[in-house]
Amino acid sequence: MQDMLTNLTTYGYIALFLYSLGGGFVGLMAAGVLSYMGKMDLATSMAVAFVANFLGDTLLFYLARYHKHDVLKYFHKHRRKLALSHMLMKKHGSWIIFMQKFVYGIKTLIPLAIGITKYDFIKFSILNFLAAILWTLVVGIGSYLAGKPIMKVYETIAERPYIAPIVLVVLAGLIWLYLSKASKKPQS
Repeated sequence: MQDMLTNLTTYGYIALFLYSLGGGFVGLMAAGVLSYMGKMDLATSMAVAFVANFLGDTLLFYLARYHKHDVLKYFHKHRRKLALSHMLMKKHGSWIIFMQKFVYGIKTLIPLAIGITKYDFIKFSILNFLAAILWTLVVGIGSYLAGKPIMKVYETIAERPYIAPIVLVVLAGLIWLYLSKASKKPQS
């Protein structure tokens, strides 16, 4: 355990940056808890996660806008989820940029769906910047403040390791169920 904490302290900011390019919710939460433990600096962790998250979504938007055909090849199996993302954008408007930061499963699809449309790049960048700030503050400070309870949950799982796989399977199943129902083709 101590070796892992030492490695996280040494390479944690690099890992957090790379992980936050594609989302980073769990990475920032872990950095907040490690900051609570005194192993990382909260402000630095939040700054790294913010920059990476903002750049990641901007890059996805850019790729979808200017390399649409190349990007869509990789999402051939996820066309329905991409369509769901597009429908959410139409339904919720610009608020979806804020909402997608907190919803696992659509995090990478929303910037792609927005990039495919004629949505203004400057407007997206400004809203993405503000959403990344909000996401960073909520997750970073929230996980720091919840450090003690999170550590208690970790200790409980460490004592009873059979709990973690059960929770992960249930969580993955719920996410899969939601995404499959939300993107299911309506029956005529």
